[in-house]
Amino acid sequence: MNPVDLVIVIVYLAAMPVIGVLIGRRQKSANDYFVGERSMPWWAVTLSVVATETSTLTVISTPGLVFGSAFLFLEVAFGYIIGRVIAAFVLLPRYFRGNYVSAYEFLGRRFGRGLQGTASVTFVVTRLLAEGLRLFAGAIPIKAILSHYGIHTEYWHIVVLLTLLTVIYAFVGGIKSVIWVDVIQWSLYILGAIGAVIFLSTKLPSGWTQIASSQGRFQLTDFASNLLTNPYAFLCAVVGGAFLSMASHGADQLIVGRLLSCRNLRDGQRALIGSSIVVFIQFALFLLVGAMLWVYTGGKTGSTATAVAAGKMSGDDVFSNFIVNDLPVGLAGLLIAGILASTMGALASALNALSTSTIADLYQRFTHKSIEDAKLLRHGRMWTLIWAAVFAVFASMFTNSKDPVIQQGLGIVGYTYGALLGSFFLGLLVRKARQSDAVIAFACSVVGMAFLILFVKFDKATTEVHIHFGAATKTLVPLATYWYTFAGVLITLVVGGLLSLRRRGADPNVEKLEEPAESAA
Repeated sequence: MNPVDLVIVIVYLAAMPVIGVLIGRRQKSANDYFVGERSMPWWAVTLSVVATETSTLTVISTPGLVFGSAFLFLEVAFGYIIGRVIAAFVLLPRYFRGNYVSAYEFLGRRFGRGLQGTASVTFVVTRLLAEGLRLFAGAIPIKAILSHYGIHTEYWHIVVLLTLLTVIYAFVGGIKSVIWVDVIQWSLYILGAIGAVIFLSTKLPSGWTQIASSQGRFQLTDFASNLLTNPYAFLCAVVGGAFLSMASHGADQLIVGRLLSCRNLRDGQRALIGSSIVVFIQFALFLLVGAMLWVYTGGKTGSTATAVAAGKMSGDDVFSNFIVNDLPVGLAGLLIAGILASTMGALASALNALSTSTIADLYQRFTHKSIEDAKLLRHGRMWTLIWAAVFAVFASMFTNSKDPVIQQGLGIVGYTYGALLGSFFLGLLVRKARQSDAVIAFACSVVGMAFLILFVKFDKATTEVHIHFGAATKTLVPLATYWYTFAGVLITLVVGGLLSLRRRGADPNVEKLEEPAESAA
C-alpha cells in the first residue's frame, strides 16, 4: 500500500474511537445512553440512519449493479421513500407518544409482555445473524484490497480489529457517540464516491453519457419483467421496497433507536423521511460511478463489462478492482477508509440497538425490577460489551467467503420482517386482536415465510407455482426477495384477523395506547 494511503487509513482508524469517546465521555444517565436525552438534531440522525443501513457490501456492490441491471435499483429506493413516509406518520407517533426507548415497547403495551419478548428475541436473533455475517462479509473486500497492497491477514484479524475499535466509542458514549461518528463516516464514503466521479470524469470521452445510454445503462424502470420473480419489475421493486423500508425503519430497533433520540416527533419524522431522500441520492451517486466505470472499463482489453456479462467476474468486484488498480494515491486511501467506515458504522448501531432492546424489552420487562439509573447505565454498557464479543466470535467462525450461509444470513430479514411489521399493523388495525392471536400469527408468519422462501418456486415462463425441495434451477426460481416482507405482513394480518373474529369486543389494551407511558430507561 502506498504510504500516503496507509497513513490515511491509520489516521481514520485511530481518530474514530477518540472522537467517539470525546463526544460521549460525559454520559451520566441511562436515558442519555439509550436515546441521547432525546436531544439529537434531526439532520444528524438522518445521516446516522443512512450510515447505519449502508454496509461495506453496499458501497462495494452498488456500482456493479449497473453492469447487470442498469439504474433499476432506484425503483427500490423510490419504494423506500413511500415506505418511510408511511412509517413516519403511522408508526413513529406511537413511539413518541409512549415515550419509548424501544420499538417493541409498543407491542408490549398493546398486546402484553409475551409478544414484546417474542419480537425482541426475534430482533436479537435476526440482528445477530444479519450483522454478524455482514461484519464478516465486510472483511472480504477489505482483505482483498489489503492483499493487493501486500498486506496479508486473516478475516478474523480484520473482524476483531474493527470490533475493538468500534466498541470503544459505543461502550463509552452510547447513542450520541454512535450518531455523531456515523455522520463523519457517512461523509467519508460519500466524499470518496464524489472523488471517484471527479477522477473518472477526467478519463472518459466527452460523449460518455450517450455511450452508456445507448447500451441501456441508464434504464430506470422495468414494466416488462415477471413481477413475481424479477426483483426489479416495477411493481415488485416499488411495493416490495416500500414494505421492506416500513419494516426496517419502522419496526426494527436498529433504526427506530436513532429516531427516538430526536428532540420531538416532528424532528423524528424529518429524520426518517429525510433519510429516504438522502439514501435515494446516495444510491444514484454510486450507480453513476457504476455507469462511468462501465464506459471506463468497456474499452479496455478483456473488458470488465464483458467479463461480468459472461459470468467470469462478479459485479461486486468491479469497484474494488477500480479502487486498487486505477485510483490515484490519496483517493484510494480515502475510499478504503470509507469502506471501513461503513462496516464500523453498521456494527456500532447494531451494538447500541441490541443493548437497548436487551435492557428495555427483556431484562426489565421480565424481571419486574425497578433499577436505579446508574445501575441501568452499567447494564447497558455491559450488554454492549457482551454483544460485541458475540459478534466478533460469530463473524470470526467463517473462513470461506463463498460459504452459502453468508447469503442466507444477509437475507435472514426475509423470514422475520413481515412478522414484525405485521404485528404492529395488527395492533393498529384489528382492535379485537389479543396477545395470543398476535403470537400465533407471528409464528405462522415466520414458519410460512420459511416454507415460501425455501420450497416454493415459480416457473419463469408461465409463473406456475411448484413445491420444489431442491435448489432453484434455470426454469424454477424463487419469489423475488422484495416481496418477502409484504408476504409476511399479509400472513400475519390474515391469521391474526381470523383468530380475532372469535372475540366479542375490543382488547382493553387498545385504550392504553392513548395514555402516556413511562420510558423503560
